[in-house]
Amino acid sequence: MRYESTFAGARRRLLALIALYGPGAETTRVRLHRLRGVRIGSGCFIGTDVIIETAFPHLVEIGNRVDLGMRTTIVAHQQGEIADKDKPSVKIEDDVFIGPGSILLPHVTVGQGAVVTAGSVVTTSVPPLTMVRGNPAEPVARCGVPLGRSTPLREFYRQLRPIRRK
Repeated sequence: MRYESTFAGARRRLLALIALYGPGAETTRVRLHRLRGVRIGSGCFIGTDVIIETAFPHLVEIGNRVDLGMRTTIVAHQQGEIADKDKPSVKIEDDVFIGPGSILLPHVTVGQGAVVTAGSVVTTSVPPLTMVRGNPAEPVARCGVPLGRSTPLREFYRQLRPIRRK
């Protein structure tokens, strides 16, 4: 298990606390989480009150152009797990949109261009360009294009294809 000094732990917690409500969803909050040890790509948006793995931030990897809606929670370890792995427990690939109030649990990958709707609980990995919703989150549609800030909403909806249940 990976141990840290009291000072390092206090510093990490203080940075997380400031990141919760600090300004700068695309600047300051991103930098604060990087300083904590979260691997974050470029062009990301982190909403207000987002909690990213408080104990072992190095277990979270976030790609480029990822949007994390307000009050999203990312949990990357469980009590008793060995947390000094080099491999991330939660990986969010490029161009992903995570809706407000969503929860991502340990050992999941959210594929490139995927969408997690508001309030969903992600317990298993999400395939690329797939929209999921619910608790536990289940696939409901295929996305023709990623839902990003540069994608017009009308274009995103036009290319969305429902997944038919059998």
